[in-house]
Amino acid sequence: MVLSELAVRLNCPEYKNWVKAGHCLLLLRGCLQGFVGREVLAFHRDLLAAAPGLGPRAFCRGGWRCSPRARQFQPQCQVCAEWKREILSHHTNRNGDVHWGNCRPGLWPVDAWEVAKAFMPRGLADKRGPEECDAVALLSLINCCDHFMIDRKKVTEVIKCRNEIMHSSEMKVSSMWLRDFQMKIQNFLNEFRNIPEIVAVYSRIEQLLTSDWAVHIPEEDQRDGCECETGIYLSESQVNEIEMELLKEKLQEIYLQAEEQEVLPEETSTRLEMVKEFLRHNEDLRKGLTEEMQKLDSLYLQHQKQDSKEPGGEMPEERA
Repeated sequence: MVLSELAVRLNCPEYKNWVKAGHCLLLLRGCLQGFVGREVLAFHRDLLAAAPGLGPRAFCRGGWRCSPRARQFQPQCQVCAEWKREILSHHTNRNGDVHWGNCRPGLWPVDAWEVAKAFMPRGLADKRGPEECDAVALLSLINCCDHFMIDRKKVTEVIKCRNEIMHSSEMKVSSMWLRDFQMKIQNFLNEFRNIPEIVAVYSRIEQLLTSDWAVHIPEEDQRDGCECETGIYLSESQVNEIEMELLKEKLQEIYLQAEEQEVLPEETSTRLEMVKEFLRHNEDLRKGLTEEMQKLDSLYLQHQKQDSKEPGGEMPEERA
């Protein structure tokens, strides 16, 4: 029974905390999208006003030779080279990792969002606007682009919390961790007191983090779902949707790290097995994640085959 599975999950306080923290990130993402979209357009206009030669009449002459790959980008035409210099001049991490592979440089003169993606984490090449991005992508943009005048320590604290949520192998966080997260996310939101849509979500996040969802398995004639002591109501389908979004983001994170070999194959395997074990006990969630799991399994098997072919690599029958 789907609802009984949900009730069991949410009757684990640490898992409930994990879902609540993730829900906050989804609310944060929603309230940042409009603000970020407007600011990216303003930033692009400012760039073109300062360097008119980079505007719509300028176009890439390098073709495929000006295509970046991951963190590598060696522009082969003057326009793209000047755009790269301009972007780096506004990048707070100009001497560190820049994920140029997110971008299509030939569109920089006419597409503000293609410029914005140079300030964001890897894996965003197919995202066409802020409404398609998760919270960490928007937070990274705010943190890495000097157009945004903000206390960057407050941004990085929230990013760190988000990473702890996504990297939690058991998908659980303590109540103490949740209280610390509440303080950090509210400190961040205080930077936007003049942005109505961000101010509006402040109280929703505070209410969510300080309330206690009453979890039960209702009778057929009772109302299903989770009800907060403050009167906030979430149906089981809404809670399930939040869980699905968080798990998809978690699996995407594992996939990107495995694809770029940022972690050892053994670590990827362990993290994948823990998610599989969780899903084995939660059929309602497993049904919606089949595609993501197959994609990860396929990549992991591909890496295993490559490792076995490398000089000095052990063949399967040679392993103890």
